[in-house]
Amino acid sequence: MTQESRHERFRRIAAKRTNDILEKIRILGNCSNKSSYEYTEEEINKIFSEIDKQLKLIKAKFLAGKRERFRL
Repeated sequence: MTQESRHERFRRIAAKRTNDILEKIRILGNCSNKSSYEYTEEEINKIFSEIDKQLKLIKAKFLAGKRERFRL
């Protein structure tokens, strides 16, 4: 049995986790049905503001090692 490389492991796990997140986002979309739910624009803005904030934080983690440092 060959051992899975770190890159293969990343691809396998990241793909599954990404698909899980996308499914949860689709499910969240079900809450937009006004015949079943009542919500305010402020509540919607809070939800998407937090989602945007978390996406930016996680993206920064991935890109942290890629940025060049300022040097004189």
